[in-house]
Amino acid sequence: MAGARSASSTSYPMKRLFHTILATAALGLAACNDNGSGGAGSAGEDAAGTGAAEPKGVIGFSALTLTNPFFKVIADSMEAEAARHGYGLILVSGERDVKRQADQVDDFIVKGVAAIVLNPCDSKSIGPAIKKANKAGIPVFTNDLAYDGGDAEVVCHVATDNLQGGRLAGDAMIKLLGGTGGKVAILHFPQAESCQLRVKGFTEQVESFSRAGIGGRIDIVAILDGGGVRDEGYKAAKDIIEAHPDLAAIFAINDPSALGAHAALEAAGKADQVRIIAFDGQKIGKEAILEGKIVCDPVQFPDRIGKTTIEMILKHFNGEEVPAEVLIPSKLYYREDALQDPELKEAP
Repeated sequence: MAGARSASSTSYPMKRLFHTILATAALGLAACNDNGSGGAGSAGEDAAGTGAAEPKGVIGFSALTLTNPFFKVIADSMEAEAARHGYGLILVSGERDVKRQADQVDDFIVKGVAAIVLNPCDSKSIGPAIKKANKAGIPVFTNDLAYDGGDAEVVCHVATDNLQGGRLAGDAMIKLLGGTGGKVAILHFPQAESCQLRVKGFTEQVESFSRAGIGGRIDIVAILDGGGVRDEGYKAAKDIIEAHPDLAAIFAINDPSALGAHAALEAAGKADQVRIIAFDGQKIGKEAILEGKIVCDPVQFPDRIGKTTIEMILKHFNGEEVPAEVLIPSKLYYREDALQDPELKEAP
């Protein structure tokens, strides 16, 4: 979740090709919490009884990055749901480079995929690539990160309700600082439309509270690009702490940048002074909440995002009406929730 990085347009080091076969689908179902009936088994086995079956088609997915576990969960969920319905998935990683991602779209077009799914590396600059797919007659879908332009067509966007989630984060900050007030900084990733909405919702809630004069004033004193990753979150938080030594709290747009900020706070001896509210609810974030490094997260449900994306693609294939946008609400997750979380209890 950050700006373009230089990369060879023909090298895809993280590229994987998933061919849907019956045995793979069965394994995928066993590994997933999906008890739906039917699935890939309905395609039947070949006469030789090998269990292999030709996929109905292949869906191309270019993820923002696969170094972030959130996008890996989306990809895994898409793969399992596609296989369940007899489709294969080609997965590549844009690695936050819009040129690389545009080249990947070109490759999908050459391969003749049935549909393309994108987490746009740049919400505006990806437009020409989407337009190429439109001209080729290949439907384009987005998830988590939306296309923010008017020159190309996206059939459906599936994502967390990021505006609602940002407001939840603002409510959590008011709960944290509303009695005393204090200075707050934001670790942003402004290239992503989803993060713009998170920051918008957060800012609206906090500024509305401060204008009301019903508690301590909360002032947003800095908004820096934390890149959505640990190292950039660390650097941005370090700069903020140096500029505002009396900082009270940080809102980070995702867990990796929040954990980078926490490392910067520890290095500066301010981990107890400056509290962090993040966003995502990845396992690493939940563990950090359990350990007290992060106060809380509005959590997302990447498995639902991936599964719903495939559902919308299949509806489109079947000629059914598909909404332009499907938003999945988030909810706040505190340490009390972490203590009861089965996912964390399974950890050694």
